Amino acid sequence: MTPEVDLAAPLRIADLLAARDPIRVTAGAAVRDRVGAARAFLSKVLGDDRAVYGSTTGFGALVGYAGRADLRDQADNTLAHLGAGHGPDIDPHVARATLLVRAWSLARGASGVSPHVIDALVAMLGTTFVPAMPRYGSVGASGDLIPLGAAAQALRGRGHAYVLGERMPAAEALRSAGLEPLPLDGRDALALVNGTSLTTAAAALALACTRAAHRAVQRLTGLLADLLGSDPQFLDERLLRAFGHPGAIAVGAAMRGFTAGLTPSGQRPLQEPYSLRCSPQLLGAAEDALRYADGVVAADLGGVSDNPLFFPGDDAVVHGGNFFGQPAAFAADVLSMVVAQVGNLAERQLDLLVDPHRNNGLPPMLAAGPGQQHGLQGVQLAATALIAEIRRDAMPASMQSLPTNLHNQDVIPLGNQAALRALDQARLLRLIVGSLAVGLRQAVYVGARPPTAPGSREVLDALTAAVPPIDPDRPLEDDVRRAADAVEELER
Repeated sequence: MTPEVDLAAPLRIADLLAARDPIRVTAGAAVRDRVGAARAFLSKVLGDDRAVYGSTTGFGALVGYAGRADLRDQADNTLAHLGAGHGPDIDPHVARATLLVRAWSLARGASGVSPHVIDALVAMLGTTFVPAMPRYGSVGASGDLIPLGAAAQALRGRGHAYVLGERMPAAEALRSAGLEPLPLDGRDALALVNGTSLTTAAAALALACTRAAHRAVQRLTGLLADLLGSDPQFLDERLLRAFGHPGAIAVGAAMRGFTAGLTPSGQRPLQEPYSLRCSPQLLGAAEDALRYADGVVAADLGGVSDNPLFFPGDDAVVHGGNFFGQPAAFAADVLSMVVAQVGNLAERQLDLLVDPHRNNGLPPMLAAGPGQQHGLQGVQLAATALIAEIRRDAMPASMQSLPTNLHNQDVIPLGNQAALRALDQARLLRLIVGSLAVGLRQAVYVGARPPTAPGSREVLDALTAAVPPIDPDRPLEDDVRRAADAVEELER
């Protein structure tokens, strides 16, 4: 069944996740009325000879100069100079989610956009068409100009796009998808590019991926404690309430649910290493940070990102900075920190699990026949490389402001760099989580005690169904992905 998104309803992260594939988007009478009213108001304003940025003026630092007289010609004036992006194309899923966010923002009726622009975005999202958008070139200060400019051009039949995963000239892609080239005037063109929809979409997808990994690590930590026979008092409700942090209290409650019935073996040290004993404090701090990101992403998904904005009821055209992606830049940098520390935790737990000096004497690297076989050795090496990659890229982007555009953009948020990087890192974190999950499944095969908690048994059963024992050695990259899938499925 094709997912449906109503542009009159609140936009959700689940809608962006569904946009990977064709979705049915509806723009009902309420949307059409407000979009049409704003468009009629724009015509009145221009007829009154009032100044409107991008319609009667040049762009950016050239705002003091008149734009082209023909509003249709002004679309070329808007978009041509933005064809300056570089690097690989943005992930097609992110590109499609971006245009869903843009459609929702334009559908609020504050952008003065032509109704047929909404219709074109709705039609596009119902196909496999994806504009080719360059990864590099935007500073996120006047919206995600260069990648969104490439998207607008692709919708016009210029540049490149994908259909059914195949990259081709955009005009050919439109024909293949059964779409018509999108006619634009200057206001339409500027409305398509002058917002932070790429930043918002990437941040939302990064948040979803990070939250899934965060929940998975809670379950896997409980399974690790159970297989080792740890004393679960590190999850004691009194202990965590005394700690005082809401995230730790919430995470501790969830982990107690996963580990209810865990019977300590009595053979472990009184206090486990921090990767177990301090897991509710670490994951709880991550929960508090993720709640901050939840709020920022929700506000971005529910807001209008454009300049200027049109308020027909007040007879007002308001020029300002609603294209400035600072909130998402901060939130995405927080996500990067969360990803790095949760990844550190999972990688250290894997290290504990494969070490015979700390794993209750299980074989080194959990190999079924040490020396003749090597078990988790390659998986651990890859997990170490993955966390090093995440940590290397964890420098906040939101603090890298520098002036550009003749000092018109004298401060910049770099939100799309922050958000795209956070999404990259979250996807790497998922692989570290899958690596730990493969290790836990193998630990039982080579002699770890069976889990005693029903929640732990549920996780192990899912992993056992998804991943065969490593005996003999085999390539494990697919097993890592399947294990990550199996743990995530427990949350659905």
